[in-house]
Amino acid sequence: MAIGNFDGVHLGHLQIVRRLLERAREVGGPAIVFTFDPHPVRLLRPAECPPPLTWTERKAELLAAHGVDKIVAYPTDEALLGLSAQDFFDKIVCEALDARAMVEGPNFYFGHNREGDVELLGKLTAAAGMTLDVVEPLSVGDKAIGEQLVSSSLIRQLIAEGQVARAAELLSAPYRIRGMVTHGAGRGAKLGFPTANLEAVDTLLPLAGVYAGRAWVGAKSRGTKPRAAAIHLGPNPTFGEGHLKVEVHLIDFEETLYGLPLEVEFLERLRGVEKFEEQGALVEQLQRDIGRAREIGFKD
Repeated sequence: MAIGNFDGVHLGHLQIVRRLLERAREVGGPAIVFTFDPHPVRLLRPAECPPPLTWTERKAELLAAHGVDKIVAYPTDEALLGLSAQDFFDKIVCEALDARAMVEGPNFYFGHNREGDVELLGKLTAAAGMTLDVVEPLSVGDKAIGEQLVSSSLIRQLIAEGQVARAAELLSAPYRIRGMVTHGAGRGAKLGFPTANLEAVDTLLPLAGVYAGRAWVGAKSRGTKPRAAAIHLGPNPTFGEGHLKVEVHLIDFEETLYGLPLEVEFLERLRGVEKFEEQGALVEQLQRDIGRAREIGFKD
């Protein structure tokens, strides 16, 4: 088993997953990832908790796609956070899951107040007759930016800067959000470009701007083909609106979306938010945006 938050399921996480699959084959058991829902920091220091990159079901989906057999999303509560490192190891690792081998990164901590580290874990696993593999972090970079460790924090930074294409290179799949489609002002439809207004998004939003992406409609969208999409994220200064909105135009799609869940993947940032003085200029720009989004969204 491997324990961690695995937020975003990035390339560093996949290094751990690959080693996990190797050890699972050796001991003849399932490869299990044990994660937390929600992130422990949300209970311990809510003001410091960063917005997540993935929701639990998406995280499980990504891990399963790379061969993980079982994902345990343990409900984070005071009882769990109060366990000592020894108790966590005894009750969760040994008793509940009967682990035969463990795989972790070097910055793994466990138990009350993060009292356990990989050094202690090594002693506990050895005493229990288990193997422990510590997988070193993955570094990426070039001469221009230098070496950087692939981490959820780095990917949050890239997404917050609108660098969704770069983030996708470090993730196991392009960055995705989800939400519910609600009624908006209806201006897009009047201009010939109907949009789905997305609310209740529970993960990090990229920098305001216009993006090319893809979208999946409905709760039972698994296995369905995605739709190419143009996404406007941010205020709408052309119409005097200053609050943040997520508006998604599904290309070549005419069905009603109100009340349906929508998952939206960000592939490339096309431009920033702009104010247009006349409707004609806005329509021309939207046509260019949608043309470019069509090319990118249908590329695969």
